[in-house]
Formats: sequence, structure tokens, C-alpha cells
Amino acid sequence: PGGIAAETRQALANVRASLERHGSGMDRVVKCTCFLADIAEWQAMTDAYVGAFPPDRRPARTALAVGGLPLGGRVEIECV
Repeated sequence: PGGIAAETRQALANVRASLERHGSGMDRVVKCTCFLADIAEWQAMTDAYVGAFPPDRRPARTALAVGGLPLGGRVEIECV
């Protein structure tokens, strides 16, 4: 529920939790690749995405549309 904005926030919360378990944080992410089920949802994803990172430490990002995501997801995010 909540569409791509909610999924983006949850995906990045999962990334944050994993980083923190290993002594790191969102300020250490240097690159993200965002896979969207519908590129028309790019702005809604971006609005949610930018809030997950410190304003002065936002990582480089690539966003692209894909033919489908597992479990009917709207977004999948890979971070380095």
C-alpha cells in the first residue's frame, strides 16, 4: 500500500538498517541504481528518495524502467 513513494521509503529504510548493522550509514553510499516498473513514477520515487540521504551527501543515481519487478514491486534499489 502507498505506491512507489512508500516502496521507495521502505527500500531505503532496509538499506539504512543493513548499513547500520555493519557500522556504516547512508552518508557512505556513493551510487544507487533505481529500477522502476513505470518510468512515469520517477518524480514520486525521487521525492521519496532524496529524503533518505543527507542533502550534502546524495549519491550518484541512475534510474531506469524495467519490464517487471519481483512480487509486483514498483521499485528496486541497488546501492554501493
